[in-house]
Amino acid sequence: MKTKGFTLVEIMIVVGVIALLATMTIPQMMRSRLNANEVATIGNMRALYHGCIAYNSMSNPHVYPDNLTDLTAPVSTPPYINQAIASATSAATVYQGYYFAYTVAADKQSFGIIAWPASFGRTGTKNFFVGATGRVTYTSTDGEEPDANSPPIEY
Repeated sequence: MKTKGFTLVEIMIVVGVIALLATMTIPQMMRSRLNANEVATIGNMRALYHGCIAYNSMSNPHVYPDNLTDLTAPVSTPPYINQAIASATSAATVYQGYYFAYTVAADKQSFGIIAWPASFGRTGTKNFFVGATGRVTYTSTDGEEPDANSPPIEY
């Protein structure tokens, strides 16, 4: 009497093929996630820049905000930016893999915003900067602070 079923060798071959496919696709999925985080952060940097510029044009005298929460409700009505972006100020409160550090000059006539990945290499591979000129720049080294003289974004 013959029983129907799979042999141990057949099962091992199937497991091996699945493992091979997984090792080929998982890195690509992770890279796609990094790219998505970086593109979203570039968009967020532009939104922050435009929020600061709008705040400046609507204030009298024309100054930039003290902090990013000044661009959200209830301080600004209607709000210039999303509350989630303004609240992402540390690695514990990230927004789309990044958190933001905002600085304003003492005379409130210029500002700078840096976006840091929450976990360099896992949530992003670039640090971004935008200032009052609106030019988004980046660095690709962990811990290296970008500024207005860093290379501009490529996309």
